Amino acid sequence: MEGIFTGGCQCGAVRFRAEKLGRPSICHCRMCQKHFGSFFGAFVTADQAHLTWTRGQPTLFRSSAKVKRGFCEKCGTPLTYQQGEEIELAIGAFDHPELLEPQVQVNHDKRLPWIDHLFEKPAYSSPAMEESFAAVVSFQHPDHDTAVWPPEEDEA
Repeated sequence: MEGIFTGGCQCGAVRFRAEKLGRPSICHCRMCQKHFGSFFGAFVTADQAHLTWTRGQPTLFRSSAKVKRGFCEKCGTPLTYQQGEEIELAIGAFDHPELLEPQVQVNHDKRLPWIDHLFEKPAYSSPAMEESFAAVVSFQHPDHDTAVWPPEEDEA
């Protein structure tokens, strides 16, 4: 995929711009589960020559002898998976993750035993839950580039 894809961490301290992406995927390995604190990790390969860190840089953690995982040092957002010269970016860190539907699953044999039935579960909502969610005031970086973050009026 070619185009301009931007993203970054939750607090806005790290931002990136990618112009050439490969295949989106999800990984079920235990290291990805722990890195994301979730059921799997979702990544898309990026071409290093077309990847720019526009604000800050990820901090790297060596999760194995061959792999480094990048995250925001300030807020903890998972950002990268790096093996050798190859880099993958966390799909959830993109400003428009809906454009990056995973095409394959890797380490499928390591998936959690109930994952295949996860989306068969009923959806739940309630007026109280909707009211509570509507009242949330987010301090998260918006899903677009900003010249300054946090906004200057918040720096006190």
